[in-house]
Amino acid sequence: MRAGVVVEPGTFAVQDRPVITEVLDGWVLINICAVGLCGTDYHIFEGKHPFLEYPRVIGHELSGRVVEDTDHWSAGDLVVVNPYLSCGTCRACKRGKPNCCSNIEVLGVHRDGGLVPQLAVPSENLYAADGLAPLQAAMVEFLAIGAHAVRRSEVTTGDTVLVTGVGPIGIGAALFARLKGAHVTLLDLSTERLAMAVDKFGFDSGHTSADAAIKAADGEGYDVLFDATGYGSAIEAGFPAVAHGGSYVLVSVVKDNITFNDPEFHKREMRLIGSRNALKADFDWVMSAFRDNLIDADAFCSNVISLGDLTTAFGELAAGRAGLIKAIVQLND
Repeated sequence: MRAGVVVEPGTFAVQDRPVITEVLDGWVLINICAVGLCGTDYHIFEGKHPFLEYPRVIGHELSGRVVEDTDHWSAGDLVVVNPYLSCGTCRACKRGKPNCCSNIEVLGVHRDGGLVPQLAVPSENLYAADGLAPLQAAMVEFLAIGAHAVRRSEVTTGDTVLVTGVGPIGIGAALFARLKGAHVTLLDLSTERLAMAVDKFGFDSGHTSADAAIKAADGEGYDVLFDATGYGSAIEAGFPAVAHGGSYVLVSVVKDNITFNDPEFHKREMRLIGSRNALKADFDWVMSAFRDNLIDADAFCSNVISLGDLTTAFGELAAGRAGLIKAIVQLND
């Protein structure tokens, strides 16, 4: 079967991979319907991912249909794939936090992913996507990351929120914070991204500098700040924007060491929160928001492309991603 592979940094190709003939007990074979391309995939292409060996079949934002009846699934069921494969035995897993399993394997990162016609995954990593279209189901995972960050933050009605980095993850965090009743402000260096957020999701115009964002909060800062920039310097610049008694949620991951002024941190009694991946509750929250029309899934889809066309288009997408929200690769109906 044909698979989308980053062969080495800067080289994407469609290559043959063996057809799956055996499925492990407790695993389920699915026909992949659609695959969302995200910043992780582009970072892999650019050679910037710290936990990866090449070549790698990419793809972790996945929807699919169950191939055969199982104890828990019927053939043809539309499912969302949770791409975080946890061990089930480490301390995090035993405490109900498989999203930060100490032995985690993420599809498309630590092991080959879902940019293939068929994939086998553990049954517990499949969630019923009733009421969603396949393209919508492929957009659940990245929004679940933002939803998880919002749940971690404990943001509530009336809070002021600043989201820095208006990519797909940042937009997701902003949308779910707004659903919690917070007043959300956006910060991004790209006026193009800010304009998309205004046009597609109804946010205010936002800011292109931290100083302007702090000034807009009457100089007192924000109750909750979410960083989704992926840049260490931006994370460090965010500390002064957190209000006294506020929380700083780091959604993006960087390879850098992060430093901050300890007296300023302590006098604010600031909470610094790491947020990684998502839990089933976050996937469920996203799908419920889609079904209840609280969030327009279709507004995220910038373009739909075939696997064959991706060979020439991948580099262009990686270079021009500031002008898109989400590109979707369609494999099966």
